[in-house]
Amino acid sequence: MKRFLVTAMTLAAAAACSAAASSTNYAVLDSYVLGGAGKWDYLTLDSAAQRLYIARGNRVMVMDAQTGKLVGEVTGANGAHRIVILPDQRQGYVTNGHANSVMPFDLATLKPLPAIAISGKGPDAMLFDQATAKLWTFNGHSNSASMIDPISKKETGTVALPGKPEFAVTDDSGRIYVNLEDTAQIAEVDAKAGKVLATWPLAPCEGPTGLAIDVTHKRLFSVCANRKMVVLDATDGHRVSVQTIGGDPDAAGYDAGTSSVFSSNADGTLTIIHQDNADRYAIVANLATAAGARTLAVDTGTHRVYLAAPDVAAGAKASQGTFGVLVVGTH
Repeated sequence: MKRFLVTAMTLAAAAACSAAASSTNYAVLDSYVLGGAGKWDYLTLDSAAQRLYIARGNRVMVMDAQTGKLVGEVTGANGAHRIVILPDQRQGYVTNGHANSVMPFDLATLKPLPAIAISGKGPDAMLFDQATAKLWTFNGHSNSASMIDPISKKETGTVALPGKPEFAVTDDSGRIYVNLEDTAQIAEVDAKAGKVLATWPLAPCEGPTGLAIDVTHKRLFSVCANRKMVVLDATDGHRVSVQTIGGDPDAAGYDAGTSSVFSSNADGTLTIIHQDNADRYAIVANLATAAGARTLAVDTGTHRVYLAAPDVAAGAKASQGTFGVLVVGTH
């Protein structure tokens, strides 16, 4: 029996080491110059259609993820931050941070549709929650979340939050989790009841921004302005792990297929962390990307990571219109 246990443990350790080693094979595979002026924010990938949506202030850029070609643009945005795609409705939605609204658009034609006004101020992050069948916006200037019915195109409720919301994620089973930037906490929200259940400290995190979720293992990954990624248990908020990441992160991602956690950092690195198991994490790479590549989208089907940056052409300057997208993947 002892011999069997030792052998099993040895095999498990070898498998974990092998998986961790594979994560070090990530590299920048492609660089696509899209050009165009303006700031950018979140990236959203429609993996089924292989389209990447990029918030660019007064518009949304749409890139073919397979070719890197610009498919078109959604015009009419006003302070675009986050895009959510609802393929069944054949519509997308973008938060208008400067207009306190959400703008729908047609996925086929990219034609903008009449904006949906909300009572919250400064809508930034947004998600679609399956448990409530609602769009949720997280409003940075009013410390609140707004619920929108995508069928009626109306705001149906609000939730007061105990701090300034940044990114948010859902487990699609009734819980939504929100990074609170000013208090360095995560708020747990009962989506169906529309109320905050708990707030959990993220110490030693300062200024949490990006947030990702591992639904299977019930883990939350918050990336923070002080170069920390904090892993919390989504059932009770206890701290599981703290990892050191690159500087000035703004987004996090998780790929269950490779057991990888990602932090995109404006200092020009992508921190790649391997999840050995639900409670054990190890940094395996700080991959050089491009200065300002602070937002990302993960394709869990192809295991590729997309990052936007102001200059993706080596040796060129941002003023030359070299804004674009980097594609990271394994060899």
